[in-house]
Amino acid sequence: MDVVAEMGLPGLHFHDLRHTGNMLAAESGAGLKDLMARMGHDNVRAAMIYQHAVRGADEVITNAIDRQLGGARDDDGDEGAAGVLVPAG
Repeated sequence: MDVVAEMGLPGLHFHDLRHTGNMLAAESGAGLKDLMARMGHDNVRAAMIYQHAVRGADEVITNAIDRQLGGARDDDGDEGAAGVLVPAG
């Protein structure tokens, strides 16, 4: 008997599992080269599809930066010099 049928998941294909794994890898923050290595591809096109699908990472990064900047405040709420943003370069 077919393993997929035994699991009660008719229509499940190996590619579905591969797609899920690549989505989870992209959501974890894997870069293009990491995704390409996982997929066995030498072309960035497929890896870009997964990265594009998880563009919500921008919000996660922004929130993390906000938390870091917020954590630099003094006990009295005054940001002091640590709260000053300085242009790079």
